[in-house]
Order: sequence, then structure tokens, then C-alpha cells
Amino acid sequence: MDSRARAHPRAAKRGRTPRGTPGRRTRKDWSCLLLVASFVGAFGSSFLYGYNLSVVNAPTPYIKAFYNESWERRHGHPIDPDTLTLLWSVTVSIFAIGGLVGTLMVKLIGKVLGRKYTLLVNNGFAISAALLMACSLQAGAFEMLIVGRFIMGVDGGISLSVLPMYLNEISPKEIRGALGQVTAIFICIGVFTGQLLGLPELLGKESTWPYLFGVIAVPALVQLVSLPFLPESPRFLLFEKHDQAGAEKAFQTFLGKADVSREVEEVLAESRVQRNIQLVSVLELLRSPFVRWQVITVIVTMACYQLCGLNAIWFYTNSIFGKAGISPEMIPYITLSTGGIETLAAIFSGLVIERLGRRPLLIGGFGLMALFFGIITITLTFQDHAPWIPYLSIVCILAIIASFCSGPEKSGHLLFPGLCHNLPHRCCLFLFCPA
Repeated sequence: MDSRARAHPRAAKRGRTPRGTPGRRTRKDWSCLLLVASFVGAFGSSFLYGYNLSVVNAPTPYIKAFYNESWERRHGHPIDPDTLTLLWSVTVSIFAIGGLVGTLMVKLIGKVLGRKYTLLVNNGFAISAALLMACSLQAGAFEMLIVGRFIMGVDGGISLSVLPMYLNEISPKEIRGALGQVTAIFICIGVFTGQLLGLPELLGKESTWPYLFGVIAVPALVQLVSLPFLPESPRFLLFEKHDQAGAEKAFQTFLGKADVSREVEEVLAESRVQRNIQLVSVLELLRSPFVRWQVITVIVTMACYQLCGLNAIWFYTNSIFGKAGISPEMIPYITLSTGGIETLAAIFSGLVIERLGRRPLLIGGFGLMALFFGIITITLTFQDHAPWIPYLSIVCILAIIASFCSGPEKSGHLLFPGLCHNLPHRCCLFLFCPA
């Protein structure tokens, strides 16, 4: 028995490397700057995405009144109710269309500018959208609000594609999963903030609703003045710029240590593997029998993720509560509870996902959503038959949100990397994972 085994007899007996030996890492590689990068990036990116999901709820009647006044001033008669419904639907849904455009732009601008500078440029979209929407009432042009919503969708599509990539590439493997939870949690915080600021006591009034959209500029400005002091992604510097010295310096800054040879060697090894691999096209991916079940799993999961109806819950929460018979004075406060439930469910998911696994959370989450969507359909149909039925509708909405946030919201994206271990197919499979 060698000296180390004699010094640590219990560790040797159990077959473990004793604490303090080279074979065991005594601490996780993280630094305050790594946490600053994650929080600043999430505050100026995923927070804004969540905020824009919920911010249109509270000022809905005031925005519709603004549309009617603008229309009557231009055409001399009030707007037709069907036209008003169409304009409002466009205002709400164009955010998702902008997100699709932003996602498609990422590949082009991300390769040229890099992760950090793409996020910096993206703040220009957020600030311009905030100015357009905040000034729309004073200008008397509802088109400015619609265009601003579209631009914010572009911002969301870019940020939700680039931010996870940036955080993944600057963090060590030991804390990569935990750091990745920051994006989802800040989305929940953004939703809750949008609902909170929409209360009548704050900005949810007829005279102040444009400021709800002007607030968007604040997180964008914080990110705009903070990110320039942070390094670029080390992997981008190695892969695209072939700047090994810059990558080593970036790793040293983010990890808070001088010796980063292991991290650099891991990235270089991955680069050598990728150079020797011929990527497949989407058509070849769909025809390949080797990844057929992975393709089916990713497509079905992402389709359910996008089409499960949760965005409709966020966009039309106030309308659903109103149709459920809730008094208008109580709706903003009940809506606020949905953001709180989402945040709690996201934290719960982060605590149990490694113990329970992705698959049970996905199946359980989607199953519970289907159950409660079925119940809420019944309660909304028979809401006039008993005074307690509207309250059951509220419970169903909260249960739907909790089911989604505790399972599909995180598990769908975290399940994907484990399925796509084959690098040639992995790149194409990203096409089926919208932001």
C-alpha cells in the first residue's frame, strides 16, 4: 500500500480517490465574473422574452380603445368589432412571427459577430422596439405598437438562440447544467414582472400603459453597458477566429484560474473531430435509419412544446378570466398569481430534474396539461350553471402553467443534447428546436 493509501485507508478501501489528490477536483471552476455574465445575459435577453409574453395582458382594454380612437380619427367612424379583433390578434401573434425571423437570422449574424457581439447588437432591436411602442399613443399611430411587437419578437428569437449558446460555451462542464437553468428562471421572472407592473397601482392605467412597453429599454441598456467588459466565448475564439491566446485569456477570466490547459485541449479536440466530419443535409437526416427515433422524438417533443397552447394562456389570461366570470377589479391580481406559480414551478423543476429524469417530467407535464385543458373547456362551457365553476377555471389555468413549467419547459431542451450524440446529425436536428 502506498503512502496516500495509508494516509486515507477508508478512501482506499472504498476505491475512491482521496480528497486533495490530482484525480479529484476539489472545487467547481466558477468565478464571480461567470455569474455576472449569466445574470446580465439573462436579464437583457430571456427576461425580456418573458416580460413581453405577459405585458400585453393588463393594458388590453386601453390598447383596444386607442385602436378605436385612432381609427375613428382617420376614417370618421368607429372601428368594426371584427376589424378590432383582427388588429388585436395581429398585435399579440406578431411577436411569435418576429421570433421566427430572429431565429433564422442567428446563423448568419452569430457566425460573423460572435456570441457576445450578437447579444450586444440585439439590444438595438429591444431599444428601438421600446421607443416605438412607448411613443405610439402620443403619435396616434397603432402601427408603431404592432411594428414594435414584431421587432421585440426578433429580439427574443435571437436572444433565446444565442444566450444559451454563450452560457454553455463559457462555463465548465461541472456547472453547465446549473448555469443553464438561469435562462428559464429569468423567463419566469420576466413574466411575473410584466404582470406586476401591469397592476392598476403601478403602470396598468389608461394614462401610463405606454410606459409598460418603455420599461423594455432598461434591461437592454443594462446589458448594453455591461457585456463589453466581458470576454467573448472561448469556443468561438478557437473555432471561428483561431485565436488560442484570446481563448485562453477568456477561460482564465471566466473560470478564475491560471491553468486552463485542460479546457483548451477539450475544445481543440472537439474542433479536430468536427473538421473530420461531413455534415448531413436535412433531407439526408430524414432518410437516415440510424437516427430515425431521435428525429421522431425531437420533432414530436418540440411540436408539443410549441403547440401546447401555453402562449395563448399568457396572451389571453385576462380575457379567459373575464369570460370565467371574474370581476375586472380582481383579474390583475389573479393574473399575478400565474407568474408566481410559473417561477415556483421552474425552481422545483431545477431541483428534481436530475433525480427524476427528463422523460418522466415530459410525460407527466404534458399529460397533466391535457387533463386540465380538458377540464377548463368544460368549466368555461358551463360557467353560468354554478357560482363555484369560475374558480375551478382559475385552478385549471394555474395547474396548466405549473404542469408546463415543471416539466416540458426545461425537460424538452435538456433532453435534446442526450439524444443527439451523433455530431453530423446533431447540427441538423437543431432546426427542429425553435426558441
